[in-house]
Amino acid sequence: MTPFSQLIARLAPNGEDCTVDIPDDWMQGRTTYGGLTGALCAEATRRLMPGLPRLRSAQFAFVGPAGGAVRVSPRMLRQGKSSAFVGVDVVGEQGVAARAILTYGAARPSAFEHADAPPPPAAPLEDAPPFFREGGGGPNFSHHFETRVAGGSRPMSQGRPEILIWLRHKDRGAGAGEAALIALADVSPPAAFAMFSAPAPLSTMTWGLDLVEEAEPDSDWFLFLSRGDAVAEGYSSQTMGLWTRSGRAVVLSRQTVAVFG
Repeated sequence: MTPFSQLIARLAPNGEDCTVDIPDDWMQGRTTYGGLTGALCAEATRRLMPGLPRLRSAQFAFVGPAGGAVRVSPRMLRQGKSSAFVGVDVVGEQGVAARAILTYGAARPSAFEHADAPPPPAAPLEDAPPFFREGGGGPNFSHHFETRVAGGSRPMSQGRPEILIWLRHKDRGAGAGEAALIALADVSPPAAFAMFSAPAPLSTMTWGLDLVEEAEPDSDWFLFLSRGDAVAEGYSSQTMGLWTRSGRAVVLSRQTVAVFG
């Protein structure tokens, strides 16, 4: 097992790109775990463009599979006084695996402030059983995270498409920066998986997320929600969120998922 912090540290600048080898324990089926792919995009951009302000939003299109040696290539699309747009390609042996647009923005004085993204009711962390079976079960990458059931439905329970879990990095050195949060914000299987009665393939196609607040540096456990808003014709559109234990929303996102069941 390669801890998250060690894998991120191996992301090596090589001219205008960064390169890294993805080990098998970070795979999701035949491709790299999507949360790690997003984290690598954000981290490679920081390595090559260190003066950028805070990451505010990111859009990812997962084009094809990739594992092993990958190249992460950030390119500045436009930079203004307070914001910047960066395009990032993740390329493996079979070509482009993911394409991202990352949006950065510096804080500006504002007369307006509003927050209305409360966390859903959840079972107390101390009473919550494991979500993935300890010592087995779940995709390879899932063994890098601690997950506990906080509510909603279990996978393949033929229940409502809603999954609610407590989760954190097992790697205590992962921190709570933007790359670590992106890696956390995709751990759960798609909400549509709760509707299944038996295993069947699913594949995330697009993922758009807003990093609405920074997490406290010592943040540990987070509450994660994945809710299927529309499931039909082989696709699922879902809403997702990540909250600190104090109830602050740090990541709000949406995904389109291909459902092959």
